[in-house]
Amino acid sequence: MSTFKIATVQSAPVFMDREATIDKTCELIAEAAQDDDVRLVVFPEAFIPTYPDWVWRIPPGQHQMLADLYGELLEQSVTIPSLATERLCQAAKKAGVYVAVGLNERNTEASNATLYNTLLYIDAEGNLLGKHRKLVPTAPERMVWAQGDGSTLEVYETSFGKLSGLICWENYMPLARYALYAWGVQLYLAPTWDRGEPWLSTLRHIAKEGRVYVVGCSIALRKEDIPDRFEFKAKYYAEAGEWINKGDSVIVGPDGELIAGPLHKEQGILYAELDTRQMHAPKWNLDVAGHYARPDVFRLTVSKDGHPMLGVAQGPKHEPQDKTEVLEG
Repeated sequence: MSTFKIATVQSAPVFMDREATIDKTCELIAEAAQDDDVRLVVFPEAFIPTYPDWVWRIPPGQHQMLADLYGELLEQSVTIPSLATERLCQAAKKAGVYVAVGLNERNTEASNATLYNTLLYIDAEGNLLGKHRKLVPTAPERMVWAQGDGSTLEVYETSFGKLSGLICWENYMPLARYALYAWGVQLYLAPTWDRGEPWLSTLRHIAKEGRVYVVGCSIALRKEDIPDRFEFKAKYYAEAGEWINKGDSVIVGPDGELIAGPLHKEQGILYAELDTRQMHAPKWNLDVAGHYARPDVFRLTVSKDGHPMLGVAQGPKHEPQDKTEVLEG
């Protein structure tokens, strides 16, 4: 297989409704996979059950309103694994495609009351490949999401290349990008809430820097997509235009040139045909984690240890395994 297609979905969730948004996600997976050449379907950041844009608009002193919204978001979020993820896995299996979908993940390893901004990966057989938790929530996002750790920073082998990604402004973290380059990422996902020319130039830079295909995928959200029952809509979105997020999803080639999109002020599915030969050939003159690196000058250490909230000692104490990786560049 030298060529295959990918699809990136620019849509709106069913705001703050997990089950209805999963229904919609499964329908969109099936729609995207009607093209038999599609191997991967990508969804935006925090698609299930929605991106919490209100944290950018509601003043932090509005404690009760913010608490009520957090409580509802928590109730509508996803645990991994769960019946919710099983539905997504079955949709991927039925369609015969890989799926990457952004969601709000409820932690099950400790309090069951903390959320992470998570990118979930599912293979074409309906298996959970893994997940990535956003390392650094941006500015007021920290009122909603906790920080992920290095244990979920991975690159996945697929039949069409090495797959990985970073979420939204994680893509401005050069060391995180370099780690993925060094692990050989070829298809680089960038689900986001961001949009506009500065963001699009970032995606083009990453594509050319890493000599990778880049998929930028954003929610396209109208004010009417937020139900009127949410008090903050009338109070803090009164001056907002029709579009709260205009989308601007794109697919970028390893030369930094756009090959699909941007999809602006509309909902839909972007498709692009990718060539696996272009996952290697462009690196002849720039391989930032290979011949264009200087491991004698620069070194990056990635800690992939998890950090559990609670440890229970049973019997003799055993030293944890060292999962630190040193990347030279």
